[in-house]
Amino acid sequence: MSLRTPYLMFIGDAADQLAAKTAQGVVHWRPEWCLGQLRLEGCNADLGIPDMTLEDAAAAGVKTLVVGVANRGGVISESWSATLVRAMELGMDIASGLHTRLGDVHAISDAAEIHSRALYDLRHPTRSFPVASGVRRTGKRMLAVGTDCSLGKMFTALAVWKEMEGRGMNVDFRATGQTGIFIAGDGVSVDAVVADFISGSVETIAPDHDADHWDLIEGQGSLFHPSFAGVSLGLLHGAQADALIMCHEPGRDHMRGIPHQPLPSLEDCIALNESCARLTNPDAKVVGFAFNTSKMSDTEAEACLKETSDTFGMPAVDPVRTGVAAIVDVLEKM
Repeated sequence: MSLRTPYLMFIGDAADQLAAKTAQGVVHWRPEWCLGQLRLEGCNADLGIPDMTLEDAAAAGVKTLVVGVANRGGVISESWSATLVRAMELGMDIASGLHTRLGDVHAISDAAEIHSRALYDLRHPTRSFPVASGVRRTGKRMLAVGTDCSLGKMFTALAVWKEMEGRGMNVDFRATGQTGIFIAGDGVSVDAVVADFISGSVETIAPDHDADHWDLIEGQGSLFHPSFAGVSLGLLHGAQADALIMCHEPGRDHMRGIPHQPLPSLEDCIALNESCARLTNPDAKVVGFAFNTSKMSDTEAEACLKETSDTFGMPAVDPVRTGVAAIVDVLEKM
């Protein structure tokens, strides 16, 4: 799916800032696309961008209203529905990352048909994908992998993308989740793709390219997470990555959501990811680490990153604390 920009970020009656984390991520990485926010009565979140009415947004040239807030159950209330219908009347498409499909709400689907507007349910791909071929593709690709879920794989890929763009490199960010799609403007939510076609969907969004072109592919899950390893494996095979960046949060004592499952060692995680990736790219290798050290002091984080770098002989960074220049230095030479 491909979204029209610029956006109006709809955060509705978000209970708190965390409920608007999707919208906040889009504003952080694509401020030039986010012209304003629309908040309803009772909203306790603020994206730090101008408040706009729907009429203001239409006059400013907004093309898509983005539902960038999550609520319990991912439902679309009557007040939300009325707002989305009015946005379509004013010429906007609607994009949502909620579990509830926009088209399943009759008032919204009827308005989309009447006004010839597009509805984008980012969790529910509407196109079909081929079975992966595994044929070697031209260009260069990087995939963020990890010891667990929710480590910052998307943030890492985006940070590398910004650093590469700043250096004038030929690069694109390839989104594989709903927040990433809002940021990239297109992509596929791979966790909603039928299992046989996950690798094929990644081949589709990161196809043959110029020899100096990098596709930076957003990672999902972990090969060591019992709930999501299937998606992670499909991504590895479809990405056909030349470079893997290993994401990790030091100090986690178990896999996210599974208290009985310990995290793998970095050594084991590197070995398995490289082994699996080499099915479609025999040259695939881990080239650096991206750690989330947010729970550490500056001194602790610095020591942890240095020890990891010294042990494995490759850069270890925290994309927030240190930036990712050291990793891009490696990619630039590949």
